[in-house]
Amino acid sequence: MARYVIVGAGAAGNAAAETIRKLEPESEIRMFTREDRFYYYRPALPEYLAGDKNLKGFTLHDGAWYEKNRIEVHLSTEITDVRPAGKTVIASGGRAYAYDRLLLATGSRAVVPEIPGRDIEGVFTLHTAADADAMLRRAETAKTLVVIGGGILGIEAGNGLRRRGLQVAVVGRNRRLLPKQMDAAGAVFLQRRLEEMGFTFHLGVTPREIARLDGRLDVRLQDGRTLETDMVLLSAGAAPDLALARKIGLSIGKAVQVDDRLQTSLDDVYAAGDLVEHRGVYYGIWPAAMAQGRAAGANMAGRETVYGGTLQSHRLKVAGIDLVSMGDIDAEGEDACVVQSDEEKCIYRKLVIENHAVAGAILLGDLHGEKAIQAAVEGRKTLAAVRETMEEQGFDLSALT
Repeated sequence: MARYVIVGAGAAGNAAAETIRKLEPESEIRMFTREDRFYYYRPALPEYLAGDKNLKGFTLHDGAWYEKNRIEVHLSTEITDVRPAGKTVIASGGRAYAYDRLLLATGSRAVVPEIPGRDIEGVFTLHTAADADAMLRRAETAKTLVVIGGGILGIEAGNGLRRRGLQVAVVGRNRRLLPKQMDAAGAVFLQRRLEEMGFTFHLGVTPREIARLDGRLDVRLQDGRTLETDMVLLSAGAAPDLALARKIGLSIGKAVQVDDRLQTSLDDVYAAGDLVEHRGVYYGIWPAAMAQGRAAGANMAGRETVYGGTLQSHRLKVAGIDLVSMGDIDAEGEDACVVQSDEEKCIYRKLVIENHAVAGAILLGDLHGEKAIQAAVEGRKTLAAVRETMEEQGFDLSALT
């Protein structure tokens, strides 16, 4: 009977565990997580902040599910070392656990920018349910929030607390919102819609320091302005959690490097999710973590499975705003494109064309045809193959040959 150890109990780790259990009903599966709760849908944390969901509402597997599937989960337990020669992992309590095949799925960690005052009371990051709980406790008496970072998570989290009555200001070093998911024209539409909802923005500027004064916080900007607030969210993105991988000497580039089978540079050691780089690409998105976890689990169980990549797709979950971007969005406007826009209705739709094929898309304010457009982008379909379908979605391709 094979022994499987999975370090990390998020999307990739659970997808692998489910796959292994289906393929090997009698194998031994152990999972370890530093968190004190079972598997939950991390992208729903902003909805949790807003009060749309309670903790149970975004828990994907509870203790009963793991017991039924005979998967042993160790909560609040960190794996501090791996000894590949003896095929054992060492848990935080000092106990050793043997494995035949090991999956590292330690995910990512919140990036904390080097801002003086980042560690004072009232300054938060949002990466776990425990982080969200801490923010909610502070929000009970707060009236204002400053979000440092103009990415998707910062906007979604800010909107969650805005819906609880807080005034929200966003500070971003880029001159436009979502520079990785939007082009300049689309970002203007998005910012105006968010401002109509009550957000204020300070873009193209960085914070100099955060100071505590008379029970409140001052966010002091490099341009000399000061924003007074009750709480601060540092939302500077996430980075792969490489501490354990580095300790055991795995090959690392942008993240842990894996092959198409999700195998690392060590025999019988696999990796998946926000921890890995595949074919030079770092994804950091939930769908990729799920797909990689399933592929890793299948290969660990001896079923040859190739992971070929995942379409880069991002969705902003803010009530009243529909936004999806996928593929190459041509943020700098260098490729051929077709745009539909309606300023009054805050609609901006863009198809990016590269080498006569559909390479990416932005859909803001109107998501009709999303599945057809996603299929075209994912399949890198030629204009000739999808012209009729795209014109049915309202895109005028007459100027493109």
